[in-house]
Amino acid sequence: MTPHPLKTHIDEIVSLTDDEFEYILSYFKPVKKRKHQFIVQEGELATKEYWVIKGCLKSYFFDETGKEHILQFAMENWWTTDYDSFLNKTPSKTSVDCIEDCELLSITFENREKLTLEMHKMERFWSKKTKLGYVAAQNRILSLLKNTAAERYDILLNQYPQLFQRVPKKLIASYLGVSRETLSRMDS
Repeated sequence: MTPHPLKTHIDEIVSLTDDEFEYILSYFKPVKKRKHQFIVQEGELATKEYWVIKGCLKSYFFDETGKEHILQFAMENWWTTDYDSFLNKTPSKTSVDCIEDCELLSITFENREKLTLEMHKMERFWSKKTKLGYVAAQNRILSLLKNTAAERYDILLNQYPQLFQRVPKKLIASYLGVSRETLSRMDS
């Protein structure tokens, strides 16, 4: 029998028995969303964190001129929400919606905290995921500040080649901080 993909994901950091995993899974709720549906909307409270079983999402905001800025993509085995809102119970500064039809697992802040307190393994798991997320965010900021658009494009292409098959070029351009026309020149 094939293990649940979330168990495989957690087992990369901490090993779980089948019973431990079944207990953990009981705190998650399955969520299906269609393309263009939101899981978080700017200005609302993000009450859940989501783990992607299948599909692709984007986290973004619009500036005062109406320009979209994509902060993150989330594909299979990635976690997403507006973390400031989720952790600090403040209105979301970003929106997260589905680029494709998605199958997700959601967990509330309260259930995540309960699991963390009850199971040292889950505390270690989320601590490691938080650190990895911090490193990824730091690397993204550094890349935006020190790399050319072409270098950022190459880094993204090398790290996540499947993204280029699944995400419209307009969204990749927004993520890289370039125009669609500039991306077309880099892509050729």
